[in-house]
Amino acid sequence: MDLALQLLFTGIGIGAVYSLVALGFVLIFRATNVVNFAQGEFSMVAAYLMVVAVEAGLPYWAAFIVALLGMALLGAVFNLGVYYPLRHRSYLPVIIATIGASILLANSVLAIYGPQPQVLEGWFETPGIQVGPVYLDSQYLLIIGVTICLVIFNFWFFEKTLLGKKLQATSQDKEMASLLGISVSTMIMITFIYSAVLGGLAGILVAPVLFVSIQMGSTIALKAFAATIIGGFGDVAGAIIGGLALGVIETFGAAYVSVPYKDGFAFLVLIAFLIFRPQGIFGERVAEKA
Repeated sequence: MDLALQLLFTGIGIGAVYSLVALGFVLIFRATNVVNFAQGEFSMVAAYLMVVAVEAGLPYWAAFIVALLGMALLGAVFNLGVYYPLRHRSYLPVIIATIGASILLANSVLAIYGPQPQVLEGWFETPGIQVGPVYLDSQYLLIIGVTICLVIFNFWFFEKTLLGKKLQATSQDKEMASLLGISVSTMIMITFIYSAVLGGLAGILVAPVLFVSIQMGSTIALKAFAATIIGGFGDVAGAIIGGLALGVIETFGAAYVSVPYKDGFAFLVLIAFLIFRPQGIFGERVAEKA
């Protein structure tokens, strides 16, 4: 029982990272109807920006702000350079463009820093606290706390603010939103910036737990993409629940089944959902008439 509680805590911490990246997937998909396969690279780039800023001598909090500002800029450039020129094309050229952009980002970082993984210290000097039989790692506590705050913020932002309602209107019907006087291009720009910041935040939070490496982005992105499908593609709550569920499943699978096959458990769950419930947990089955 003690081991199960420890694994549950660790799984929720890892799953929270997947949830943040999955949320970026969902926001971009709802705004543009395409999947941004560079979302994982946003996490990787942000982690490297954080490493560079810390090595440059900036205080940790200042390095954090610089890294997030860098991700906001990258999100804007990504929108203008990758999505905007192809916005009137079908979804396939845009998806291919995002894949190409992810390869470009990964190889650019590889050319600058090389293949050697980097180490990023955590926020807290205290490694964690012991609560009964469960050891609560401080970095996992931070990840879970930030994720909870962001879930609350997303609900408030999208349901209670005018800008959030404009973003929702744009994601539901761009033509109608434009007729109502909403700047669709501006809303899409904001969505790209926000999703890049979310992906970057996930990378910065998980970097002290993992080594900062070129491969970390693709690994996180694959899990997050699986989480969006499991939760119901395009559903915000589904992205959060799907990410947390995957984190718990792979942690328990590694502990009780096999560590080398830890990354495979997420995709076994994904295959099961695609076979038995392709619409995901919160998705609805759509019927079409011929």
